[in-house]
Amino acid sequence: MKSGNETSSADFILLGLLSQTKVHKFSLAIILLAFFIALSGNALLICLIKVDSSLHTPMYFFLSQLAFMDICQTLIVVPKMAADFLTPGNPISAAGCGVHIFLSLTMGGAECVLLAVMAYDRYVAICNPLQYPVLLSRRVCLGLTNGVWIAASADALILAASTMHLSYCGSKEINHFFCEVPALLKLSCSDTSQYETLLFVTSVVLLLIPSSIILASYACILAAVLRMNSTKQQKALATCSSHLTVVGMFYGAAIIMYMRPTSYHSPEQDKIVALFYTIVPPVLNPLIYSLRNRGVLRALRKLFGKCRVCQQN
Repeated sequence: MKSGNETSSADFILLGLLSQTKVHKFSLAIILLAFFIALSGNALLICLIKVDSSLHTPMYFFLSQLAFMDICQTLIVVPKMAADFLTPGNPISAAGCGVHIFLSLTMGGAECVLLAVMAYDRYVAICNPLQYPVLLSRRVCLGLTNGVWIAASADALILAASTMHLSYCGSKEINHFFCEVPALLKLSCSDTSQYETLLFVTSVVLLLIPSSIILASYACILAAVLRMNSTKQQKALATCSSHLTVVGMFYGAAIIMYMRPTSYHSPEQDKIVALFYTIVPPVLNPLIYSLRNRGVLRALRKLFGKCRVCQQN
């Protein structure tokens, strides 16, 4: 325990998404519905990719990784959020808060880098189709995926350790629904200028660099698509538009949260923005990638067909 009135080793208190209001129970119901949709949708997507041999390609391998990240992010954030809805003011230990930061940043950082890898996959598939089996062989895909997890974990460990090393004085109330770095910085009585510089640098590495790769990949893809016939154009644009929808939603919210100075953050705005990279993507990703993906829809119909045959037998 530190001296004085510092409470860095004591429990923090998460104030949650909303205080007790007339819409409190309705909001809880929406969150639990989102939790169920995210878990079931992403689990179904992983199952389809695993059991259908036509989906054993690099694109769907990366998509299964994205679905796994979304499941993990949902399990990290939503149960604690739901508990705070039911009994506001639940304490969380400093160690628990540090673990929360590490896990959520790992999943968020991994998704940032993975979306760039998925953009590269689409670039190779459309612009260099003859080299696709070599440039994205199984060994290369596994190496890229391992790199994604290692980079995200290292970044999350640095930020989590640095955040929990700060001194926290006075109030222990975190005005958020999970342990989020900007919310904790507001409680610190340390000089956070160096830490904010570190946060900005890591944000550049995990947000701006991957987003630049994505933009460059899709600029090349667009140039290649414009030279295709109309049928191939539609197929290519359908696949790419799904990915761009996810990218725009996820990166936009993450950049707003982590690349703004702390003085520009307000608790209510931060909580709304955080929803768009912790809760909304896991709910929408399986819908976006399945409803706009013929391969996934075909695999889903095959799975339902087998289920009907089993029931009849």
